[in-house]
Amino acid sequence: MQEVYNRYVAYLEAERNVSPYTVRNYTKDLLEFFDFVHQQGITTLKDVNKQTLRSYLARLMEQKFAKSSIARKLSAIRSFYRYLMREELISASPAATTVSPKLDKRLPAFLTVEEARRLVEAPDIATPQGQRDRALLELLYASGMRVSELVSMNLEHIDLDTNEIRVWGKGAKERLVLIGGPAARALDMYIRDGRRQLLAGKKNNALFVNRYGGRILARRVQKILTKYARSINKSVHPHVLRHTFATHLLDGGADLKVVQELLGHADLSSTQIYTHVTQSRARKIYLAAHPMATGEKGDRE
Repeated sequence: MQEVYNRYVAYLEAERNVSPYTVRNYTKDLLEFFDFVHQQGITTLKDVNKQTLRSYLARLMEQKFAKSSIARKLSAIRSFYRYLMREELISASPAATTVSPKLDKRLPAFLTVEEARRLVEAPDIATPQGQRDRALLELLYASGMRVSELVSMNLEHIDLDTNEIRVWGKGAKERLVLIGGPAARALDMYIRDGRRQLLAGKKNNALFVNRYGGRILARRVQKILTKYARSINKSVHPHVLRHTFATHLLDGGADLKVVQELLGHADLSSTQIYTHVTQSRARKIYLAAHPMATGEKGDRE
């Protein structure tokens, strides 16, 4: 199992080009599954069957894992067994017909326009790190890109003459994202001043660099967000800014297909969740503002 597992991890990194975050999650979930399999006295992958998988899922439910966590673990197992079939190590996958738990539909969290403004303006641009953090926050909010896309971005991917950025998303798919004036100005300041100071003469084509001149990591971006989110008294992770980007575009009248393209969603259904957000907001505003919105029938007669 260990040898096959190592080859699978190499396959994820080299051929599937998935993000380090996804590789870390998949490998953690698979190792937990392998541990369970060993506890059942199973020593070869060919002996894992549907009943083994059902028993594993039952164990997770008994341990009160969230449905979303169980679905993610099952997704990792499915991906692994697809790889085994691709390599002709097995003839059928025990996970192929196993149904994921039905997830509770939750509307994505997002910031108001004022909260987003206060967040991106929080860094002190008198320092190199502040200039970098301002550009980073502006870019996340202005483009809606994933944090994995942001940290892998190089200097040559940005065109500040046209305010366009080339992004490589999931599955190494390339797309073009647009940014507005504030984000472009913040990037220009950072590239001309803050980035040069952080590099201190070192050579690196990464757009965002740390204080040692190396490429910034996704976990560092989360720490940056956590730091500045104190200015709005909210818990903010990178995906909240992605949700905010999409919600504000739709609130402003953007076409759903355009938002899908800018987000890099392969399926329109992934983008449609944001229409539920805007509809939910519209309902709240209506109920709060319209004099007849909450009145009983007798009140209107």
